[in-house]
Amino acid sequence: MLSLIGLLAGLGLLIYLTMRGVELLIAAPLCALLVALASGFELFPQLAAPGAPSFTGAYMAGFAGFVTSWFFMFLLGSLFGKFMEASGAAESVARWIVSHVGTAKAVLAVVAACAVLTYGGVSLFVVAFSVYPMALSLFRAADLPRRFVPGTIAFGSVTFTMTSAGSPEIQNWIPIQFLGTSPWAGWQVSLVVALAMMVLGSMWLRFMLRRAVAAGERFEGRAEDPVVGNRELPHPATSLLPLAMVLGLSFALHDVLKESALIVALAGGVLTSLAIHRRFFADFHEPVAAGALGALVAIANTAAVVGFGGVARLAPAFQQAVDFITHLPGPPLVGAAIAVTVIAGLAGSASGGQAIALPILAPHYLGLGVAPDAMHRVVALSSGALDSLPHNGYVVTTIRAICREKYAGAYPAMAALTVIVPALGTALAVLLFSL
Repeated sequence: MLSLIGLLAGLGLLIYLTMRGVELLIAAPLCALLVALASGFELFPQLAAPGAPSFTGAYMAGFAGFVTSWFFMFLLGSLFGKFMEASGAAESVARWIVSHVGTAKAVLAVVAACAVLTYGGVSLFVVAFSVYPMALSLFRAADLPRRFVPGTIAFGSVTFTMTSAGSPEIQNWIPIQFLGTSPWAGWQVSLVVALAMMVLGSMWLRFMLRRAVAAGERFEGRAEDPVVGNRELPHPATSLLPLAMVLGLSFALHDVLKESALIVALAGGVLTSLAIHRRFFADFHEPVAAGALGALVAIANTAAVVGFGGVARLAPAFQQAVDFITHLPGPPLVGAAIAVTVIAGLAGSASGGQAIALPILAPHYLGLGVAPDAMHRVVALSSGALDSLPHNGYVVTTIRAICREKYAGAYPAMAALTVIVPALGTALAVLLFSL
């Protein structure tokens, strides 16, 4: 019981402190310490019995593991975004879009760009780094409140694309090893659900923006924003070449290099931007320094939250919660959806929720005769709902590190688009598979 209280208190406190803007490098370890103490962990590995967890050991395993896996992608992704910004390429594309489709559809252009990159195999974190400069320019040109930028980027990345049939994102591939399916499992239902999520989310996003503008909100510039004036800008067509290089290399090398394909793809994008836009840089060294620093801040904040998850998953209460949730009575698809989305919320990770739940759910429900394709799609969709709670690493990185927004302003829209919309999409998928 004490472990459960500590787990819930630690998670609740982490969400509260994150929403309040407390530095995550302080908040996350403190909340993890609360969980560890309530679970009876020793503070240091030297004090723990052989094989028993310790607070610092579990926390740093999660922290360091994330940095090891993602450092180069964060670094190159941040550099790529800064190069697109400093060269004026993002501004050039934004002006072209606004002049041809109007400000009313500028936001949908951001969503479309994120969707294309995500479905093309570019990591969600990298999509946020890459699209943010263009999104900021589009919101500035359309005079829309910038607090909606994180939600707009996330909607195009982690909803109707991340968990859809055929998506190369890991959330669509983890079920394959447990269910013996393919990335295209349940594609008919997936297509209907993806379209429904896209339409509903787009309408909701535009409604929130119209309401904010009607209340007097406008785009507010900041000192750190790129200078916009009569500076010479690259042609819109050449401005898209670095982005096309990232997408092309990522797609071409995905099967061979897996996640490491993004390192090559982003390096190609950075070099392409440097080769064709070098003369448009007012100061080459500034975006390099800013990109490197931004990458360190982003990966440190995210790793801090991942470290909390590393401690939480070893708590006895976490395993008890998993056992309870994965054996809920009722229709199998409903039980699977609830189990995966709740565990993903506790873990703060869609892929983490799947990896924890599927070894238990797969043999149980397949033994009951549940269609593997239906379960694959429901599990993938449900993993993308409660995973987007405030302590999720992607949410933290996008809102605080990349877009530099406050949670109070940015998270409500992100929650509507990345929690509620996917939850409704999951319910629709369960209904369609049940017919």
